[in-house]
Amino acid sequence: MPTLTPCLFYNRAAIEAAEFYAATFPDSRVESVTRVETDTPFQKKGDVMAVSFTVLGQPFVAINGGAEFPFTEAVSFQIHCANQAEVDSYWDALLANGGTPSRCGWLKDRFGLSWQVIPTKMNDYIGGPDPEGAGRAVQAMLTMSKLDLDAMRRAYEGSAG
Repeated sequence: MPTLTPCLFYNRAAIEAAEFYAATFPDSRVESVTRVETDTPFQKKGDVMAVSFTVLGQPFVAINGGAEFPFTEAVSFQIHCANQAEVDSYWDALLANGGTPSRCGWLKDRFGLSWQVIPTKMNDYIGGPDPEGAGRAVQAMLTMSKLDLDAMRRAYEGSAG
């Protein structure tokens, strides 16, 4: 069976990023580090070239390839959270030390990688059976940076505070 391994392109932060993700998420770890064997125009012998790591059981590779291809919002990783406490925890961890919040549950971590921190029950409200309630929940979501599940529920139900 074929497998899919995302490969992330960093300027010089591959090992730092892999260690950060391994420390942030359960079932995560740095698997191996490949170092440059001889000096190149971009790297010196012994520098980290590539890192194999696992995040939430998913294998990844990070390479130190230079600044030519920075991350954009065109690719992001979704974190499906069981409850608001998980949303809050991952949101805070990913923003730590220089991350940037965006809208509707999106953020960039300090390495510039985009994430969507999403409570799984959100779909009960933005995709619920009441079209008017779903519309209110979507409108509420559009005003949020970090997603607030209780506020989406209140909007869906049409209740004020």
